[in-house]
Amino acid sequence: MKSWPAALAVSPVAPFTWRKHMGRNSKQHHRRQRAAASVTAGAGMTAYQGASHSDLALRDWQPFAGSPDADLLPELDTLTSRSRDLARNDGLMAGGLQTHRDNIVGAVLRLSALPDYRLLGWSPEQAREWGNKVEAHFRSWADTTDCDAARTLDLLGLTVLALGGEMVNGDAVAIPKWLPRPDSPWATRLSLIESDRLQTPPYLEGMARIRRGVEFDRDGAPLAYHFQAAHPGDALYLRGDEVQDLSRWERVPAFTPWGRRRVIHLHAKERTGQTRGRPIVSAVMREFHMAGKYAQNELQASLANSLVAAFLESDLDPESAGALFGQDPRAAWGTSVKQAQNIGKLQGAAVIPLPVGARMNSFTPGRPNVAFDAFMLAVERRIAAGMNLPYELFAKDFSRVNYSSARAALLEAWRYFHGRRRWLTANWLKPIYELWLEEAVNAGVIDAPGFYANRYAYTRCRFVFGGKGWVDPVKEITAAKLRLEIGVSTLEQECAEQGLDWEEVLHQQRIEAQRRAELGLQAPAQAAWVVSPSAPDAPDQDEQDNKERRDSGASAKGQA
Repeated sequence: MKSWPAALAVSPVAPFTWRKHMGRNSKQHHRRQRAAASVTAGAGMTAYQGASHSDLALRDWQPFAGSPDADLLPELDTLTSRSRDLARNDGLMAGGLQTHRDNIVGAVLRLSALPDYRLLGWSPEQAREWGNKVEAHFRSWADTTDCDAARTLDLLGLTVLALGGEMVNGDAVAIPKWLPRPDSPWATRLSLIESDRLQTPPYLEGMARIRRGVEFDRDGAPLAYHFQAAHPGDALYLRGDEVQDLSRWERVPAFTPWGRRRVIHLHAKERTGQTRGRPIVSAVMREFHMAGKYAQNELQASLANSLVAAFLESDLDPESAGALFGQDPRAAWGTSVKQAQNIGKLQGAAVIPLPVGARMNSFTPGRPNVAFDAFMLAVERRIAAGMNLPYELFAKDFSRVNYSSARAALLEAWRYFHGRRRWLTANWLKPIYELWLEEAVNAGVIDAPGFYANRYAYTRCRFVFGGKGWVDPVKEITAAKLRLEIGVSTLEQECAEQGLDWEEVLHQQRIEAQRRAELGLQAPAQAAWVVSPSAPDAPDQDEQDNKERRDSGASAKGQA
């Protein structure tokens, strides 16, 4: 067995120095090999073509490799203000945001409490009974304005508002407050704050662990949030002592000493260490703005062209006009034009008198542009992809697709919407539910022994959002029936997809069945409502079209 050299055995740092030296030599050797290969194959040779510095298409493309905050925070104000302008003035942008709100949240927001009964040592029946009680009490808070510190919105309205703020501004912020009121059994309220107020105070600028108002520890966990006392955009509306609010900040800890949230910061993280979020249209903001201007210019040009019917031209030179009209040709020409009373109104079979020496030429406008629709379609498809929406859903245009294409587009969209629902539940709704449940437990309304030691088990939940609807109800109900029969789905899942609570559906069915029996009515033949799998289906329209094309092709081939 060979022994280490004496020098390495004496000094404990020698092996590290040796490895560092060998690593440096290895790097130098690698660079020399690359340089030799470049000389042999050409100066522009790179392992990846996208990393070329000599390619004319890439030579001027030298982006800065910054950290998440270095890339985003210096430009966040510009992105936010432009995003808001698009949301106010661009119809496609406004429609795209509304599509996100309608499909991510919708018109339904219902708690489904799912305590982890195994961790709590309960039976499934105990967990279901406890969850039903919690859901009933939660509705008395969430379905009323008791949850809003401003007493204007219920939880559904606050959630839609927060989601819209996150998409347009990049962030949505809520501060839970304790505001007891004599007319309400609950004291937990949510105060939504515009993310513009989340700013670093000037006297703390330059501190590495405070970025755009978010103060965090060595591990990146938020410690506190710094809020400006007044919105910076309200400077023109503040009077007297209110002006001082622009120079006042409040530091709000992220959590209380016992773990209760003091701030709910909703934003989508795309990179490790990212402190703030970005507007949803940041990647396609340039295309949005230019497409909007192009469409407006085309519309204005078409409108201007529609106001011109014909041109009246005269080829008389000044000498001829003077000889024809005398000493004042301008006045004589005006008189001649006035005599042509019918020239301003073009009608069929009309005889139009013209001034002396004049002729009428028809006006053929170049608007609307024949390529406008195809060009805007290509641009809108690009924008839709940047907003994570299929074009058909983004533009509300299903005229170019059949059932199969529409179904595929909606399925792709719902994969995205389900992910966003999961994100919204984890980062917004579940923290809110924990705040309310803590109050309900401490008030004795909900029995939860060892709540703080088993917080996860008690607060485990799911939220039911608006239903996704059906493209073809018969086909999709048949598919749901088959999923239930073979056991790959449950009534709870099928009802949740349509924004319904499965227990409420069963209870309502029992009530209707009892009432039918009381009135002597026959129960509806539910099995007849769903197409039987064994029954021959009506031919699908897409399949029928394909069959007709195949038949016509075969007929043409036979004639040839």
